[in-house]
Amino acid sequence: MEVSVLNIKGQETGRKVALNDAIYAIEPNDHAIYLDVKLIMANQRQGTAKSKERSEVSGSTRKLGRQKGGGGARRGDINSPVLVGGGRVFGPKPRDYSFKLNKKVRQLARRSALSYKIQENALVVVEDFTFDAPKTKAMVEILNNLKVSDKKTLFVLPGADKVVYLSARNIERVQVMPANALNTYRVLDADVMVVAESALAVIDGNLTK
Repeated sequence: MEVSVLNIKGQETGRKVALNDAIYAIEPNDHAIYLDVKLIMANQRQGTAKSKERSEVSGSTRKLGRQKGGGGARRGDINSPVLVGGGRVFGPKPRDYSFKLNKKVRQLARRSALSYKIQENALVVVEDFTFDAPKTKAMVEILNNLKVSDKKTLFVLPGADKVVYLSARNIERVQVMPANALNTYRVLDADVMVVAESALAVIDGNLTK
């Protein structure tokens, strides 16, 4: 599969780059995508929610009423969950939400997400670029030239580029990330991916090991 390479002015350079069919032309596996996105979201959870149970609430442990004959429930002390200000039954406790997912499944999920982008014609390859200094106006111009200014756009670069990152930081719905940090969630979350030509080799290296 071949894709035309554009320059940052949105014009075709006359060159084409071959995409690896083992990455961009597979039958997407929706279940692998689900598991990988679930893992990414779980890893972002702090897991610090905590509520007090009846043994942790401050209050007397004196029995409020007799066991029988009161005409109501046997509620015990003032810390009972059935009373206002009492403890909470089965409340949240600090925990780790992360879980293990095999490397091959995660790679399959990323390949599946990239294949979906190709099917949707939502992947654009551009020549490598950078700026002399951070300038939001220059990034906005690129978005307009590529005709993606109205879409949620993900720029994938061959490596970390602080100047490009700072240029895009204040633009709504635009994200910049290095190719080795690319994950399934970011690929699916973007309406269109703009991939630097050199970043394709990095993606190939990460997903064909």
